[in-house]
Amino acid sequence: MSLRVLLHRNLGQGAKVSVAASSLLQRHHQHLRFFASNVKPIKKVLVANRGEIAIRVFRACNEMGIRSVAIYSEQDKMHMHRLKADEAYLIGHGLPPVQAYLNIPDIIRIAKENDVDAVHPGYGFLSERADFARACTDSGITFIGPSPDVMARMGDKVEARKAAIEAGVKVVPGTDYPINSVDEASDFVTKHGFPVIFKAAYGGGGRGMRVVRNPSELKENFERASSEALSAFGNGALFIERFIEHPRHIEVQILGDGEGGVVHLYERDCTVQRRHQKIIEIAPSPNLDPVVRERILADAVKIAKFVGYQNAGTVEFLLDADGSYYFIEVNARLQVEHTVSEEITGIDIVQKQIRIAEGNSLPDLGLTQDAIKVDGYAMQCRVTTEDPAKGFQPDTGRIEVFRSGEGFGIRLDGASAFSGAIISPYYDSLLVKVIAKAGSMKAASAKMTRALREFRVRGVKTNIPFLLNVLNNDKFLDNAYDTNFIDTHPELFHFEPSQNRAQKLLYYLANVMVNGPSTPLATKLKPSDITPQVPAVDMSRPAAPEGWKTLLDRDGPAAFAKAVRAHSGLLLMDTTFRDAHQSLLATRVRTHDLLRISPYVSQNMNGLFSLENWGGATFDVAMRFLHEDPWERLAQMREQIPNIPFQMLLRGANAVGYTSYPDNVVHRFCELAKQAGMDVFRVFDSLNYLPNILVGMEAAGQAGGVVEGAISYSGDVSDPSRTKYNLDYYVKLADELVKAGAHILCIKDMAGLLKPVAAKMLVGALRSRHPDVPIHIHTHDTAGAGIASMIECAKAGADIVDVAVDSMSGMTSQPSMGALVASLERTPLATSGLSLKTVSEYSAYWEQTRTLYAPFECTTTMKSGNADVYLNEIPGGQYTNLQFQAYSLGLESQFEAIKLAYAEANKLLGDLIKVTPSSKVVGDLAQFMVQNKLSAKDVEAKAEELSFPSSVVEFMQGFIGEPHGGFPEPLRSKILKGLQPLSGRPGQHLPPLNFVQLKDELIEKHGQPVSDTDVMSSALYPKVCDDYIKFRQEFGPVTLLDTRFFLTGPKVGEEFEVQLEKGKTLHIRTLAVSEIRSKTGEREVFFELNGQLRTVIVKDNTVATEVKSNPKAIKGVKGSVGAPMPGTVIDVKVKEGDKVVKGQPLIVLSAMKMEMVVQSPVSGTIKSVVAEKDMKVQGDDLIMDIEVDSA
Repeated sequence: MSLRVLLHRNLGQGAKVSVAASSLLQRHHQHLRFFASNVKPIKKVLVANRGEIAIRVFRACNEMGIRSVAIYSEQDKMHMHRLKADEAYLIGHGLPPVQAYLNIPDIIRIAKENDVDAVHPGYGFLSERADFARACTDSGITFIGPSPDVMARMGDKVEARKAAIEAGVKVVPGTDYPINSVDEASDFVTKHGFPVIFKAAYGGGGRGMRVVRNPSELKENFERASSEALSAFGNGALFIERFIEHPRHIEVQILGDGEGGVVHLYERDCTVQRRHQKIIEIAPSPNLDPVVRERILADAVKIAKFVGYQNAGTVEFLLDADGSYYFIEVNARLQVEHTVSEEITGIDIVQKQIRIAEGNSLPDLGLTQDAIKVDGYAMQCRVTTEDPAKGFQPDTGRIEVFRSGEGFGIRLDGASAFSGAIISPYYDSLLVKVIAKAGSMKAASAKMTRALREFRVRGVKTNIPFLLNVLNNDKFLDNAYDTNFIDTHPELFHFEPSQNRAQKLLYYLANVMVNGPSTPLATKLKPSDITPQVPAVDMSRPAAPEGWKTLLDRDGPAAFAKAVRAHSGLLLMDTTFRDAHQSLLATRVRTHDLLRISPYVSQNMNGLFSLENWGGATFDVAMRFLHEDPWERLAQMREQIPNIPFQMLLRGANAVGYTSYPDNVVHRFCELAKQAGMDVFRVFDSLNYLPNILVGMEAAGQAGGVVEGAISYSGDVSDPSRTKYNLDYYVKLADELVKAGAHILCIKDMAGLLKPVAAKMLVGALRSRHPDVPIHIHTHDTAGAGIASMIECAKAGADIVDVAVDSMSGMTSQPSMGALVASLERTPLATSGLSLKTVSEYSAYWEQTRTLYAPFECTTTMKSGNADVYLNEIPGGQYTNLQFQAYSLGLESQFEAIKLAYAEANKLLGDLIKVTPSSKVVGDLAQFMVQNKLSAKDVEAKAEELSFPSSVVEFMQGFIGEPHGGFPEPLRSKILKGLQPLSGRPGQHLPPLNFVQLKDELIEKHGQPVSDTDVMSSALYPKVCDDYIKFRQEFGPVTLLDTRFFLTGPKVGEEFEVQLEKGKTLHIRTLAVSEIRSKTGEREVFFELNGQLRTVIVKDNTVATEVKSNPKAIKGVKGSVGAPMPGTVIDVKVKEGDKVVKGQPLIVLSAMKMEMVVQSPVSGTIKSVVAEKDMKVQGDDLIMDIEVDSA
């Protein structure tokens, strides 16, 4: 007696069966059928696939108590999917990566040898191959999917079209059979016209799809589509159909059993696509007309029933704007996006596949159409290792960091998503599927956005920035999109560059630990281990105390200068932030250490006239050696010190460079400097060449800065025998500067030659001549007489003098701040607002900080000042540098000879004003003379035979201006050897720089947005700026590192912190450095970052030359053509000597089953072809050189 009869007999014939009784009845019915003859329990499942879908099936099997078997190619030995299965076996030994998973005999062999009773094909690979399904069934193995006959009909898109037509479902016009030649395609377009679309006849997923809109594209796209189909599915057959513009893509999930039953699990909206590959899938479809929905669902079930479809499949339609829809294909397999249907129905599709394959009917499984309900909305995003900023080029390599987004309503299906995973170029670029479930479409979208923002993937590029742009697009959120949505919304490709700061900093530290300092160290001394103590700062004050900056901002430069002149005491400019460390520490002091003391300076030293903190050598050294942005340094200091004027050194028409620039460069530089926080521009020229000075003064004045016209001092005005640079010379030059609008007059004594007597004479004469103009004196303390000279200047009428804090003063730096403050106490010239206690605390910080820069310490070679500077007239900073160079070259015993040669070289050149770059000319000639053992007479006698340093030749040509008294003849003519000299100001011969063009070139070269200040840095120092931008891209904000770690790296086992920004701190511990990997020449460096293990692989430069790698294309050289992505060269279309036009195909690359035609970026002639068929290339590897046609 059946349970149903028993229930009715007990309850009465007409009584309703209770819910509990009905459930019991259903379970009993399932139990009976399970043991019926047509139900065969599955005990072990082999998944003929890899990656995410293999793991998805393994998980379903695990929950069902079924053993799982993985297969893996040689390239997938370390892949996660083989570890997730109960058993795993190597497939396709010796075969290429994709072909391994297409090896049907090997799969069958493994299944039979290991007692597998069912095979799940996943998606892709063999999932829609009827011959594979038949091979399984012929071997007595259950195939979890449609029967071979149904698959042959439905998996073949052409046969599926025929079935739809016979079933009475509308289809898009297309061929009724696969085509195998371009001639057949031509016949079709002759009849139906363009546009058309090629589709792989034996597979999906966007592989083998190409849209063609005109005849010229037909042949190329047919070949590419066929080749992709052959590579992905083992069969290159295609079919062709009319391409419907601007449709929505709707697909229906179906399940069929072996008894003719079919149900749907509602529809999915897969409209958001790129290259016919789905990006975002949503279930159910938002804003779909309920009537149209019911018709689509009914037609999907109709087609499936018509062909006797079994197991899981998808029926796909195109929906036109007017509500018309067309059947396009059946995917006779599980789909990538099956997850969203599972989420809205609560049905585990994979488990149901297995149960159906066992022989269970849909009612046995509780799958009746009326029982399947929709609950909420689900959305899936495919996170791939593709770079959307480069046309979605697949990226490969090692995942250095992986952190996923999780939480309520989020499901993740992945396989390769973990730190240390290797993303190869051989397979699909899918990294992880992210599925969000919520009660509404917008709520699901918000969850998805939140989850994607939580992701951190480093080491390979992903499409997450692109996905976030889509999710935040108004048209997407309003469901106003079609399949052309991505192509018609270019704003989706505007990305904020990922900062990736933590991993980049680890990479930098690892590089230093393996390969040594990135900044060459001048001595063998090491930075100290101390952390300099910053004096206490009262941060409870509501604002910084008022200083001279307050007055300047309120009243402007003219009133500011007037107030300075009216001030009763002596004002001080502090050079500690620039010239002091330029002279003593090779300009190597970093922004990190300047910013640490800045709040103290702001709060306690607001009486300073100014802080010299920018310009001169600090500008290029910041980029060249410290890997910092000088503009960021200026802006950050201004934020910390809002109340003290900033002062810089401007080399007139040379700006902060060492050569002449177009005038618009100098003007634009001053504008940007003023905007970034600069106040006072000390404008000078290395030869006191007035036309050059006036350019800088005009630029600074027009930018709104305080113009400090500077006269570089040389000679000795107190010595009547020194007539070239006498008192009259300086007074007349001062007249010209005041006439040109200088707010302040400056005497720039760069070598410390201004003796006390001369100081009194010179300042006295200037004060008498210009009683209302403030006078500012700069000197160096090389001879040790700086304090005496500055006091004499003050007594003679100087308003401001330059000093450095005590621990950074003396020798080639400036006189001591503390000594001058103490010397003037209780006198009419007393420095107001500065106490010795404050100076002492400030000095203590720098005394400690200076030990961090021991590798650049001038006292390594220079133990004291030297009054011989009055003889050789070497500028302070250059004096230190020359001594360093001599010691580093092992010529320390010849330093005295170099100093003597410097004096001789100066005389040979006509007794020059010596400041950078003119001082470099003298220094280069002096070293040239010492190295070649030449006397001054030898130089004069052999000048026509000698090859002089380029700086000397360019000076004689007039490239840095004209010296007072003219060029020395006949030496000039002998050195030039017929070269044509310039006449007049060098910059006047230069055309204006096109900043817009330069910015475009930088963006193209570096592949990222660049700022206006980057453009200016490039205008001044092209190569230095390029190198800095590359460094910044590779290693991140190294300025945030403590100085010892920046210079020499941390020790193994050391713990330290890096503050990225307020509220974001990295805690880092170094763990170990591996031995060299002999095959790659690399080392692995292990860190703990915020408690998590991080590893960085670094090429060891000591063995790097032994490891073979392909040459790289030269960035910025248009004819140097690089591979746009990693992959394999499958076709080379040109040869050496061929003429090509811009856009012409050069080679065809294949990666991750995607093919890309690399087109010529220019018109020209092929000079050389590096690429060869089957050659493996990495991104940017050189593939060929083209000689560009002249315009």
